[in-house]
Amino acid sequence: MNPEKPKEMGFLEHLEELRWRLVKVLGAIVVGSAISFGYIDEILNLLLYPTKNTTNPISLQVLSVQGMFLIKWFISFISGFIIALPVFIYQFWKFVAPGLKINEKKYALPVVFFSFTSFIIGVSFGYYILIPFSLEFFSGISSGHVENNFSIQYYFSFLTWLMLGAGLIFQLPVVSLLLSAIGLLTPPFMRHYRRHSIVVIMILSSFITPPDPVSMLIMAFPLILLYELSIGVSWLVNREKS
Repeated sequence: MNPEKPKEMGFLEHLEELRWRLVKVLGAIVVGSAISFGYIDEILNLLLYPTKNTTNPISLQVLSVQGMFLIKWFISFISGFIIALPVFIYQFWKFVAPGLKINEKKYALPVVFFSFTSFIIGVSFGYYILIPFSLEFFSGISSGHVENNFSIQYYFSFLTWLMLGAGLIFQLPVVSLLLSAIGLLTPPFMRHYRRHSIVVIMILSSFITPPDPVSMLIMAFPLILLYELSIGVSWLVNREKS
């Protein structure tokens, strides 16, 4: 007797499942944000620490009555999102897993692990490398008669942009793994376009770092390493498939 095939879900059933998985992700973000808000002063001190180590002093100002209140909730939300990231990855995987083949499902654990790990490494790179160099550069270009009094809202927006941007850029090996798993990316293709990719990386680095060659190279070097790592990941995936 043949085992019964699992019943295929209709369009509305897919929408309903997607809705509930999004609800779970939002719930995880809310819980993570609430936990973060309980430690918001410690988190703010950590994020403000880079301003204390610049050669030229930096002063931050709150320019609106409700400014500090909004900043605390903004930082709590971003922290909650980072805390909920494993839940988001898991829920996304549970949603797409039924449509994958058996040989594709074996990449689930590596994708979840490398995605979260790469994001945290990228955020750490932004905090420990990009932000100090950026603050040192921008605070040093003012003349002796101009004080570095920055808006605290702008400072945290700048901080968030660099840290989350670095976290997303460090997802390159994960993207390589996924595209290689479904057959859209191969090592010969990536090697062929290596020079083009390096040019794109240099241009991208010039946009997300201060306009000086040192900062650009500091950003470009790990991106080039990530590209080479992505070639290795693609080679491993294609070797497993052959």
